[in-house]
Amino acid sequence: MRILVTGAAGFLGSHLCDRLLSDGHSVVGMDNFITGSPDNLAHLGGHPNFKFIRHDVSNFIFVPGKLDAVMHFASPASPNPNSPFGYLNLPIQTMKAGALGTHNTLGIARTYNSRFLLASTSEIYGDPLEHPQREDYWGHVDPIGPRSVYDEAKRFAEALTMAYHRFHGVDTRIVRIFNTYGPRMHIDDGRVVPNFLQQALQNEPLTVYGDGSQTRSFCYVDDLIDGIYRLLLSDEHQPVNIGNPVETTILEFAHTINNLTGNQAGVVFKPKQRGSGDPQRRQPDISRALEVLSWQPEVSLDDGLTKTIQYFKEKLGLE
Repeated sequence: MRILVTGAAGFLGSHLCDRLLSDGHSVVGMDNFITGSPDNLAHLGGHPNFKFIRHDVSNFIFVPGKLDAVMHFASPASPNPNSPFGYLNLPIQTMKAGALGTHNTLGIARTYNSRFLLASTSEIYGDPLEHPQREDYWGHVDPIGPRSVYDEAKRFAEALTMAYHRFHGVDTRIVRIFNTYGPRMHIDDGRVVPNFLQQALQNEPLTVYGDGSQTRSFCYVDDLIDGIYRLLLSDEHQPVNIGNPVETTILEFAHTINNLTGNQAGVVFKPKQRGSGDPQRRQPDISRALEVLSWQPEVSLDDGLTKTIQYFKEKLGLE
């Protein structure tokens, strides 16, 4: 297939391009580098089946030549309030990527009669009142809180995708992505994996907010991309959770990081950040993925973190 991937220079988008190319597809990567990095695509320079277009998806999209699939991954995704590429500091761009970007990518999929895949997020569940989260759970979201620019952009994107499917007959798919980690994450991403790894590799105590009882479920990027690829090739139109259902507390995770990096500095507890909208628990129910995609994660947390640690060592100049 010939496939358009928006957000191609991002963490997930670049790994997706790699997977598609390795399976023999032709890829048109699109990014405006607001949050993506050219470094993530540097290894694809000169690849005969890869073409790159620098473009903002919130503007009209034109790609010459027929496309067999469109995969919309363009959006700021970092919750770090101190990061210039986090969605809290790019609120309008984030909402435009979710609204106008989804509209434009659906439009080109309709034009070429392409299959379409939307990268949505577990954030559409908000701070969930049901646990684990199934795809039929409608969520518990603050529509005007600071994180709403990301959460509501993705919720709108899902609604628009289903509208195009029902009204225009576009062959759509929606993946709800849960916490993912691996090489090519921004060091200053603001999420717990890069935060902890940066501290651990610099022999600093890991900062745990509250008592560390809040939970996450961490999926290694290769597993996630495999699930997304299977979804693209499937006939499933309903949203599908892709993530690792193994739940761990943040405190347990901190101890795992320290053990793997040999960090002797331990942890330091700080008061929970008020008003952050950070969910207390997050765990996917992947029954639908197992049933319709025959997918479940295979990479253990220790193995995935070992690979990620090596990448962070290189980025921090420790190798």
